[in-house]
Amino acid sequence: SSGINAEWPLRPGQMMCMSNGTEENYPEGTGDDDDSIMERNLYIREGVNTNTQNYNQPNTNEINGDDWDTKNDNYNARVAGNYENVQTVRGLHETVWWYDMCRYREANGGLYRADQHLGTGSLGYIGSERTRQNNDGTRRGYECPEERDYYPYWQPTHQAPYMETDFSYQRTPWIDLAYLSGNASDCDRVAQGSENQNGKYRCVMPEESSRSYGRSINPESCAEEGGTWVMFHSYLEVIDAAENEEQCNEYIAADSRNRISWMSLRSDSENYKCVVQAPLPQCGQAPWTRVNHLGNSIDTQGNASRWETELPHFPSGTAKRCVMRLRYNITTDEFDAYGTDHRHNYDLEAGVISPVEDNPFIDVANISKPLRLAMNTNQYGRTFQDRTHAYVVLPRTAAMSGKILHNLNVRGKRGNIVQTFPAVEYDFVPNKLALSEEDLLHIQWTGSNTHNNGGNGGDGQTGDAGEGTGGTDRHNFLQMKQSDLNYPVPFENSTFWEMVESVNFPDATALDLAVGYATSGYYCGYNDYGECAAGNHVTDSTRDAFQQQLNNAAASYFGHVLKFKGPGTCVYVCTRNNNFTNRAQKGVLWVKPTEGK
Repeated sequence: SSGINAEWPLRPGQMMCMSNGTEENYPEGTGDDDDSIMERNLYIREGVNTNTQNYNQPNTNEINGDDWDTKNDNYNARVAGNYENVQTVRGLHETVWWYDMCRYREANGGLYRADQHLGTGSLGYIGSERTRQNNDGTRRGYECPEERDYYPYWQPTHQAPYMETDFSYQRTPWIDLAYLSGNASDCDRVAQGSENQNGKYRCVMPEESSRSYGRSINPESCAEEGGTWVMFHSYLEVIDAAENEEQCNEYIAADSRNRISWMSLRSDSENYKCVVQAPLPQCGQAPWTRVNHLGNSIDTQGNASRWETELPHFPSGTAKRCVMRLRYNITTDEFDAYGTDHRHNYDLEAGVISPVEDNPFIDVANISKPLRLAMNTNQYGRTFQDRTHAYVVLPRTAAMSGKILHNLNVRGKRGNIVQTFPAVEYDFVPNKLALSEEDLLHIQWTGSNTHNNGGNGGDGQTGDAGEGTGGTDRHNFLQMKQSDLNYPVPFENSTFWEMVESVNFPDATALDLAVGYATSGYYCGYNDYGECAAGNHVTDSTRDAFQQQLNNAAASYFGHVLKFKGPGTCVYVCTRNNNFTNRAQKGVLWVKPTEGK
């Protein structure tokens, strides 16, 4: 079990992963051959710049008429151009194949749109790129606006066709991790609607069509379109090493968390595989927060509104490259969230008045001038979203097997309290952690050298007040005597480093660990050991002199997975960012004795 903290009041928290996730597996994807194009289109990645990927929209010459050859030629030429135009220097989460399917699929006409008018796109009908809160069809990356705005979604979220021969590029659909609500009775609906273990249908076109997906969102329209209504199953991964049901049963017996089945991934195929499906998402009551206040909650003991969960278990033991998204919304009691649908959309000719309207006027005591309310119907029940950068889930070593592994890292960004709004200043997370001496602890962090908070500063002010080189993140970890102090203790007076051992680098001494964490990995240790080679440690370094504010250290540090020799307490601090009266970057660990000791 590996823990993750998400600090927003959320509805669904989800992640999407792909195989071969380490930097060694990360491809160049810069050529014109088929493999390079596939790499550019499927690998989850960060962008060198923040520009969105390109997209050529469909047009009617792909769908009108009875000549399949002409329609296929037009479709194939446009899609090939889309694949070729995906750039390695731009970030990628969802795929262009997924967005193209969204763009072609008709919108769900049963949804409540209030008085919003959704225009038609290049195909002459309302596609699922348009919703009440995205009525002009604005594209953001390759996400599907309708799927983003509504949960649970009625279509499968597979990002590409499953490849029977090349497993290195496989993508999961969106995997549900948790759903928090103001009403715990939502949990039954979530369990029934989660794609994790519930199949979702899609219209699949016949073989004579180059486009494998149809426009329709119900079986009757799909049949009229000439397609087949097919159920698709979500998967956390497919264990290709299990070539038959007997071998799959061995994985089933060894896994108590996931649902593993010898099954087909789609209802129109008899190609059976060992399919791993994630558990149903955690579901519960959301922490209470003040309206429009993305901050601390009384339900989380004064911490930021947060949720803690376990990362999925991948029984294949292969590295995964993933991204997580958190969606959250603001609901209103002006109308019933579940009972209000297309029948309540504004339609004067039919005598239908929407429960809410844009900027309505209200009369008060028959005064000559009515009052106007500030209301925007595309904001009611609106979905907001935050995403992580791409991250890698590594397989455990044998020494980590069966242990609870806690993840201790950092949150926040460079700047003072106003400049970072609505985010926060630097902090450890979780900054208070109680764990058992039998547990493992991975202390690590990520950062950036390109923080840019120039004009207009977004919701806060411009600037990036902080220590060290402007525009850079740095962190370190040193023990303190107690949390109301600001000086760390010298190594010889510390106790924490004698309490722990490195699991991934067992030859590292207490002094090696202390030096690595104090310098954010600029020195991998005091002396050489295992992965800490000559030239990189204190006693034999060919590097430039260490800069006291960590300016020449790396922004990110993988650190160590630590095991405990016994119980104890550690109060710790980051010397670069802790600045009395401005910000405190401190934390505390309580390592409890094993129950029964």
